[in-house]
Amino acid sequence: MREMIERAKELLSSKEVTQVLGWKAGDLPYNPEPAFFDKVEDLENLVYNGFCGANLSKYMIAASKMEGKTLVFLKPCDTYSFNQLIKEHRVDREKAYIVGIGCKGKLDIEKIKKMGIKGIESIQGAEAEDACDTLKIQTIYGEKTCSYKDAMLERCHVCKGKEHQIYDELLGESKDTKDADRFAEVERIEAMSPEEKFAFFQKELSKCIRCNACRNVCPACSCRKCVFDSNKFDSSQKANADSFEEKMFHIIRAFHVAGRCTDCGECSRVCPQGIPLHLFNRKFIKDIDMLYGEYQAGEDSTSKGPLTSFTFDDAEPGSVGERG
Repeated sequence: MREMIERAKELLSSKEVTQVLGWKAGDLPYNPEPAFFDKVEDLENLVYNGFCGANLSKYMIAASKMEGKTLVFLKPCDTYSFNQLIKEHRVDREKAYIVGIGCKGKLDIEKIKKMGIKGIESIQGAEAEDACDTLKIQTIYGEKTCSYKDAMLERCHVCKGKEHQIYDELLGESKDTKDADRFAEVERIEAMSPEEKFAFFQKELSKCIRCNACRNVCPACSCRKCVFDSNKFDSSQKANADSFEEKMFHIIRAFHVAGRCTDCGECSRVCPQGIPLHLFNRKFIKDIDMLYGEYQAGEDSTSKGPLTSFTFDDAEPGSVGERG
């Protein structure tokens, strides 16, 4: 982390960049939050640890409208989102100085709490430079420990890779954390009967409080005005009135980001109700791979996506019905 701070100070002092986008400490030891820094002395407040899961690409939409160039710290998975935003003309590449930073997997505080670890005061072993495989957690009930691997976010277990897809310079090294099949849970749900699928999603989506956190954090949700904010629709900015609205919001959002979602997992990470929203997007990714050939959104910033281009080899609409 010290290396990140010193490099950011150099670039800000030399006026090569006018602001820095990174993370600062939150009100608890496990919730650092995205932050802009425009003063060299304020960079001492920059933090980077295992809880810095936020994908900063989304914040670069606003940064692209600011004066000057922004230094942004991006983890390997974040760079897919940045590439996709370039492709959609939502960020200005010339106004970004991308420092690719190492990642050994990000932590999920909810997983830690589900292990029965409560009253957390401090956590050791979560710093980016820490090589240990065990977290030492000081609580009001005494010291607890857990495996770093067991506390990682779901998305890190199905990591797309430790290579940055776009950058100006690199700092630190990344660790290969993949140890699970990306589509295993999707296939488990596909194997359910229609009634079981309906019950599964009804149970999960009934938890939704329409806080819009998933939409607000999603890099693919970058419309200037969301359809769900329009006063022309009854669904504008309100809690679900019935079970139909519970499903409508998330299913429509999934359709809107289909073919553009990089599977960054931010929707599930920020959901206060713990709904596995990434499963909708991952189902679309799986189907697109099957119907149009393997495709990873954000792997580059120039190619056309399968849903925004046409070839004579494309699947016919009827093939979906035939598949059942």
